[in-house]
Amino acid sequence: MADNTLIEQNAITLAKELAWFERVLQERFRIYFQQETEIQSIYDIPAPSLEGGSSLYAQIVGHYPMSIPERLTVLLALIPHLKPQMLDLFFTKNSLYDRGYTEFGGIIGQQHGGFLPTGETALFLLAGDDMLMRMQLMHQFEDQHYFYRHNILRLTGTKPGEPFLSSPISISQEYLAYFTTGDNYKPTYSASFPAKRLHTDLGWDDLVLAPDILSEIREIMAWIEHHQTILHDWKMSDKIKPGYKALFYGPPGTGKTMTASLMGQSTGHEVYRIDLSQIVSKYIGETEKNLASVFDRAEHNKWILFFDEADALFGKRTSTKDAKDRYANQEIAYLLQRIEVFPGIVILATNLKGNIDEAFARRFQSMIYFPMPDAQQRLRLWQNAFDSGLTLAENVDLVKIAQDYELAGGAIINILRYCALTAVQRGTNEVNLKDIMQGIRREMRKEGKLTA
Repeated sequence: MADNTLIEQNAITLAKELAWFERVLQERFRIYFQQETEIQSIYDIPAPSLEGGSSLYAQIVGHYPMSIPERLTVLLALIPHLKPQMLDLFFTKNSLYDRGYTEFGGIIGQQHGGFLPTGETALFLLAGDDMLMRMQLMHQFEDQHYFYRHNILRLTGTKPGEPFLSSPISISQEYLAYFTTGDNYKPTYSASFPAKRLHTDLGWDDLVLAPDILSEIREIMAWIEHHQTILHDWKMSDKIKPGYKALFYGPPGTGKTMTASLMGQSTGHEVYRIDLSQIVSKYIGETEKNLASVFDRAEHNKWILFFDEADALFGKRTSTKDAKDRYANQEIAYLLQRIEVFPGIVILATNLKGNIDEAFARRFQSMIYFPMPDAQQRLRLWQNAFDSGLTLAENVDLVKIAQDYELAGGAIINILRYCALTAVQRGTNEVNLKDIMQGIRREMRKEGKLTA
């Protein structure tokens, strides 16, 4: 739920900013059309002071710090969301040609009835017909500018063969949330953002792993916590790269995903899961475009990236027989390059270590094997699973079940779900041995260990 104090602080600050912007816009038109005005330049209009401002908007503007042109560009991108009627001035028609002025830029949306600014709109506002200033300010929309690198705003939807500046200015959902409600925006899964946030309410006590595996996991967490000290305070940045790459491998259900979730929970970093098998099957040939925003946002927000089903794209390269093979190899090359230079934490998870490209395998800082749990570990998993609102019947012997059936933690949780559903349909919370055995048979059939 949004914090009303944050909203109020942003609203007060932005009301002053928008009043300033409106005067700038009006004066730009007067100057451009050689109408009477008391100023020589829009930069003669004083901007509101944000020094010491408590709003998140003021803090972000001060953090970079934004120049006056950058500040006006951010406001231009925000206005369609906050006060779209302010841009209606751009609907002024050129009476000579009975159409809008080309130099104003802008487009009309499919649903939005107002004026949507483009890069051309921004440069008209900021530079008018000053060609030198126009060229100097183009850098705001280049991919090396912090607007792009930090996912604040960018030009989107460039059409092939058309001027770059004819593209609409789009402020990111992340910064739109910061500047309005003050919320920390968490993107949801979509074709253009093929990643899902991992979250767990469980703790490390619920994860049953051998001590040596936990020790290797703690090593990664130590890097997350202390890498700045190692790289900068100890001056090792010329010897050690800033990112950390780990491979989690082993049978399904052995705790790879849960471990990644708990690492994020413990270190205060969001974890985003990318299912590479889904990307390959659904978006062949579009991986670079679909994953670019994930990498860009992850770098800025210090997310942990968890690539599941990694063997789908990180296997050995196939011989090029058709267009699909060429796309697959291009996707592999792109992902390897982005992961190689990614300055944060990347975890790749796979059931099949043997499929990982050997050249890339050498680049992992750690490779952690998640084996099937032994009988003692399975007993802990069974006890943890049924330590809830369910009651076990007297004929249930978890010690014997743990010894007799080799199952991973994920399978045991599936059995728990089956038993809970079966019990609730009987109108009771008691689980008997028959329920558990039926659940075990269902899981073993899925794993191909039982055919009847």
